[in-house]
Amino acid sequence: MAGIQVRGLHKHYGDLHVLRGIDLTVDRGESVILLGANGCGKSTLLRCLNGLTSYEQGRITMAGQSLETLSRRQLRRLRCNIGVVFQQFNLVQNISVLQNVLYGALGRQRFGLLNTWSCIASASLRQQAMAALERVGLAEKAAMECRQLSGGQQQRVAIARTLMQDADILIADEPVASLDPRAGREIMDLLMDVASERRITVICTLHQLELVEAYGDRIVGMKAGTIVLDQPRVQASSHAIQRLYRGEVRVDQAPSLLAS
Repeated sequence: MAGIQVRGLHKHYGDLHVLRGIDLTVDRGESVILLGANGCGKSTLLRCLNGLTSYEQGRITMAGQSLETLSRRQLRRLRCNIGVVFQQFNLVQNISVLQNVLYGALGRQRFGLLNTWSCIASASLRQQAMAALERVGLAEKAAMECRQLSGGQQQRVAIARTLMQDADILIADEPVASLDPRAGREIMDLLMDVASERRITVICTLHQLELVEAYGDRIVGMKAGTIVLDQPRVQASSHAIQRLYRGEVRVDQAPSLLAS
């Protein structure tokens, strides 16, 4: 069963044709590394998958639900089943690590924000949050404010928050771009281990080509709004990956890819 399915996806910003007939399937529990130069359309594709950006043509199915048929309320509910990890962490810096993780349960609590405040959250929720922090190796930091943590530790908190969300799909947009190489590998190890344990469907963008050969089941490469590479990671050659960054790579360049 597919966790993510995209068929014939087109997206314009004015006269700029950003996504040009994208077809992509990611099976449940599969992890895909999405590659491509800046301006190739990767971020727009991720925003369409998460329902944050509309599109003019095509079909997207996430966790068995077609985005085109959902009401706004249903779309919000679906987003609760999609975890997102960004390079900027998106944590509330002046509150505790535990509170940030508890916010991951917002979408599945009847009274939302009220029930996720650490001072009145149920014992069960607090136990789940502490278990998530234990899984990412930060249980001893629960009472600290996030601003007191290193970048790698903050990204671990973001992953713990996603675990608290209990999502079936994880979208990771440059999750290690702001980290040093060692911390980046630690975060990627953690992301992929957690995804494997929980059978989470993952689509993750990376710019660090030295990491590509070590993570994910498949490599999907974009160039000028189209998918030009889709292979199992072990079969994707360095030459094929390097071609993604040569020639006409951006959506605001000429549409022909033959010059690459």
